[in-house]
Amino acid sequence: MTKPPENTDTDLPPNKRDFTQGAVAGHLTRLTGFMMLGLISVMGAALIEVVYIGRVGADALAALSFAFPLVMLFQGIAMGLAVGASSVVARTLGGGEFDKGRLLITHSLLLVMILVILASALAYHNVDAYFELLGAEPHILPLATHYIQLWMVGLPFFTVAMVGSTLMRAAGDAVTPGYLMVIGSVLQVLITPVFVFGWLGAAEHGLQGAAIGFVVARFVSFIMYSYVMVVIDHLLVPQLSGFIASCKSILHVGLPAMASNMVQPLSMSVITGLLASHGSAVVAGFGVASRIESLAVIVIVSQSMSVAPFMGQNWGAARFARVQEGLRLANGLAIAWGVIAYVALYFLAAPLVSSISDDAGVVEAAVAYLRIVPLAIGLLGVLMNSSSCFNALGRPLPPLLLTILQMLVIQVPLALLGNYLWGYVGIFIAAAVTIFILGIIAWFWLRAEMASGIASRTASAHTSLAPATQPAA
Repeated sequence: MTKPPENTDTDLPPNKRDFTQGAVAGHLTRLTGFMMLGLISVMGAALIEVVYIGRVGADALAALSFAFPLVMLFQGIAMGLAVGASSVVARTLGGGEFDKGRLLITHSLLLVMILVILASALAYHNVDAYFELLGAEPHILPLATHYIQLWMVGLPFFTVAMVGSTLMRAAGDAVTPGYLMVIGSVLQVLITPVFVFGWLGAAEHGLQGAAIGFVVARFVSFIMYSYVMVVIDHLLVPQLSGFIASCKSILHVGLPAMASNMVQPLSMSVITGLLASHGSAVVAGFGVASRIESLAVIVIVSQSMSVAPFMGQNWGAARFARVQEGLRLANGLAIAWGVIAYVALYFLAAPLVSSISDDAGVVEAAVAYLRIVPLAIGLLGVLMNSSSCFNALGRPLPPLLLTILQMLVIQVPLALLGNYLWGYVGIFIAAAVTIFILGIIAWFWLRAEMASGIASRTASAHTSLAPATQPAA
């Protein structure tokens, strides 16, 4: 793979940036380890934010839970496009085209910023209607609306950091994004209580203070990522020519990935609406449990995000044995971690939730969630690995179809049935059963798709190497 410009004094050694050489397990461990470091900080900051809001009150927790699907929607738009860009960039670099890769990275960030700002502007004045549709009670509605409107101000800055991190890993830098994610998250943890509780002479804003802390911390992260990508790693170029062509390449994978990410919060909105019929305490409990569970799935989320650049570079370089070995290792880790995480959450559920909220209804709902839904963590890892591999290989439709199948065809109908039979506990059971079904489907589908792709690429290579047929005399 072509190295970055020689004047980049922080270039990693070739065997660190080039995932097509060296031990497969070593690359995946390095990628996963630093990704996990960053995600632990991000999700830890989100959980600490819940702790802060839990001290404000159950109404503020419920408002935060109502806002969560919309937060996921905006993040899904950015990450879907980042997946598309990462897929194209990793395969391009795997083929040795560094200059083209830098151009794709530049155009990717510009495209994502444009789309996220447009989406925020369209949604800003309509969020109250959205929360009403979800069933937010009158005293919860203004809390959720003001929180998300403030949060949107920091969304473009957060987007650059999130997408920039993904693209830096696709370019072979596994280390820097992890450190930058930690710094941004630590800033958020330190800044947020100042505005939530009115420390250091600041005004006390309650739930809205959490949004202010998010905006300030993510603006600082934006500055840091911009500096690293422009000055240190030299990953951006001042060039707009070819922007339309880059967008087409990115959107080939990015649009289905974005649609897939948007389906999940939409279906979560339906689930939140069902839970709202059981009261705001159940919604708050669901929000608390979701944040706790997110910490338990850090390992498989980190691993699935790390699989993508590794698979992309090796697929671009036609190193198919490494692709297959990487997938075996990733799925084995996912299943093993799923067992460990479920046992831990089952026994720690009550003390963890009680440390966040002392509301009996919130605790009861959250503990029920944590003793049911995490049963599927292992197969969730298999599903996420499969989706990452499909996208990395330039096959974006299977992950989209899997998401539609998961959220709309299976989970929502099962949730409606579960809610009818067992109340909100039935909704949680439906979530676990859905992941079991989809994880198995994804595993078989990816195996078949990879076998077909390898056979096709091998046949094409043999054809191009075959001597031309001589014309008859």
